[in-house]
Amino acid sequence: MLPAWGSVRSIAPSRYDAATAYLAVDTHQENNRDPWVYRTTDYGKTWRLIVNGLPKNMLSYTKVIHEDPVRRGLLYLGTENAIYVSFNAGENWLPLQNNLPHAPVSGIVVQEHFNDLVISTYGRGFWIMDDITPLQQLADSVLAKSAHLFAPRAAYRFRPITAPSTTYDDPTVGNDPEYGAAINYYLAAPARTAPQLEILDGASRVIRSMAGPNTAGLNRVHWDLRGTLSAEVRLFTSPMYAPHIVPGPEGRTAPGTGRLSILSPPGTYTVRLTVDGAVQTRPLEVRKDPGSGGTAADIAAQVAVVSALREELNTAAAAVGRIESARVQLEVLPRLTSDTAMRRAAAEMNRKLIDLEMNLVDLRQTGTGQDGVRFGSRLISKIGYLANGMATGDFKPTNQHLEVQQILATELRTHLGALNTLMATELAALNEQLKSRNLPVVVDRAAPRLVP
Repeated sequence: MLPAWGSVRSIAPSRYDAATAYLAVDTHQENNRDPWVYRTTDYGKTWRLIVNGLPKNMLSYTKVIHEDPVRRGLLYLGTENAIYVSFNAGENWLPLQNNLPHAPVSGIVVQEHFNDLVISTYGRGFWIMDDITPLQQLADSVLAKSAHLFAPRAAYRFRPITAPSTTYDDPTVGNDPEYGAAINYYLAAPARTAPQLEILDGASRVIRSMAGPNTAGLNRVHWDLRGTLSAEVRLFTSPMYAPHIVPGPEGRTAPGTGRLSILSPPGTYTVRLTVDGAVQTRPLEVRKDPGSGGTAADIAAQVAVVSALREELNTAAAAVGRIESARVQLEVLPRLTSDTAMRRAAAEMNRKLIDLEMNLVDLRQTGTGQDGVRFGSRLISKIGYLANGMATGDFKPTNQHLEVQQILATELRTHLGALNTLMATELAALNEQLKSRNLPVVVDRAAPRLVP
């Protein structure tokens, strides 16, 4: 029976069965603070109390109940100090608190387009559980597995917009969800090795690899819709005119250079989860920003050109690494011999390598002060600037973009050709001199290694 003088706070008619409805009754004004939740399956002729799992305390009286729009039997219940979930039409309730403060839950809605659970609280705020697809797909069959990859919701390829103006003391504050695609999986227990996630494009090429959390229960990883970063340009020698800056064993990042990642175009991708050798896959749809003016053809043309620029950045970074490796070896030579001629030859070779390297990166930059203002951009910085400028919107490259790309690509080929010639001729000749004096030769990193 319904409690006498109880206030019917919430009625949730089922969208799956016309005869079913759920009821939340509040009796705290009668100083009865127990939870009262009911279900009918016969059009209201009879009601059954469904409160198993709900605590009884001073703040456990019920305020609102809501039925999930995707999964039958999935219910959400708000009380004076918590939110609960039921996977079996109210037969059992479990807490769904997460990071929600213990505030009164006064309203519950599942935002159906993005599949987020949104609640209002009497604390004059909203709390959103982003992407509840794992709850909607959670079942006994899932819990019986050692690992399970949930089907991900579609992800939007949103583009940045100008933020609205707000005053410095704006009382409204909130955090947006992480950008990109939410990937969810379940582990019955921690795996022997960290789970590995891979994103494959339509041609089954791996465009991104990530290590996932390795904790029992539900785990979530966000893919920012970007591919693998371009190679980092690292220097292992001191800046010119700043010998006090000594790189460590891992080198230093070349000032004025950055790493490029490409925002993947709209389309269907594959998420691949590997847990202790077992592989699971799920399709993932990436949707175009509905506010974007670019067409699918525009985006495809842009991605193709930016991908080519990314490969040029990788090629240039490898060339810098090749030069740096040779220079480090050359700078050690004076410590190994007192032969004036060999010292002079090593210094001359180092100077030629520096001249070549300066076409790609500015070796005068220290990464401090106003280096970027004093010195002009070198080739790698120019390629990165062009790529980032093209990738800020969903539009095909302009004729000017394509013209500059060809100019920079020609420059890069010229410098690489000069480097190859220098290594094949003058470095090879220097190595012959070193061999004749029983000194270690300068190994060219790009040369193939002989397998013993």
